[in-house]
Amino acid sequence: MRWLTLYARSRQVPASLAAVVISSVGVCALARDGAAGPGDPRLPVLVLAMGAMAASTGFSGQDLALDRTAAFRWSPRRAAHVLLAGAVVGMVLLGVQVVGESTAAVAFVVRDSAGLMGLAALGAAISGGRYAWTLPFAWLCCSFLAPAPTSTPAQVATWMLLPPGTAAGTWTALVLTVAGTAVYALAGPRR
Repeated sequence: MRWLTLYARSRQVPASLAAVVISSVGVCALARDGAAGPGDPRLPVLVLAMGAMAASTGFSGQDLALDRTAAFRWSPRRAAHVLLAGAVVGMVLLGVQVVGESTAAVAFVVRDSAGLMGLAALGAAISGGRYAWTLPFAWLCCSFLAPAPTSTPAQVATWMLLPPGTAAGTWTALVLTVAGTAVYALAGPRR
């Protein structure tokens, strides 16, 4: 159990978890006025994206050379880190919704948290752990600024905001989750 504690500390898990909880509670507290409307997906997506960005800071350790020379394989640990971080981000939002106002369905939260964590893992493999947050942030900005999704490419671009039953949104999130987790697990964070 000691290696798990050391791993969590080296990956800044306590600070990331605090940031996820504080951002979720803060955004949900701001949403209490009901200005966004009951079916508006922007606030839950914002909470999930902030959680993915906060969790992505731990996708690289303090010393990448030390990580690469470890006596055990990092691939399963990296994949577990991504999947567990996605589950925690989704559970925090669902937990805040239990206390406050429900703004998103469970299927929506699962799909978006998984897709955003896959995107953050891909960002860590491409840019390193320090800049892993840039891909979820950039895609979030594009989704918020994109016009209404009328075609399949537009639905892929705005997959985060689509209703949970939409095929393009589900497949995009699934591809991002699998590809991002696999690339990060096998290649690790960029130096």
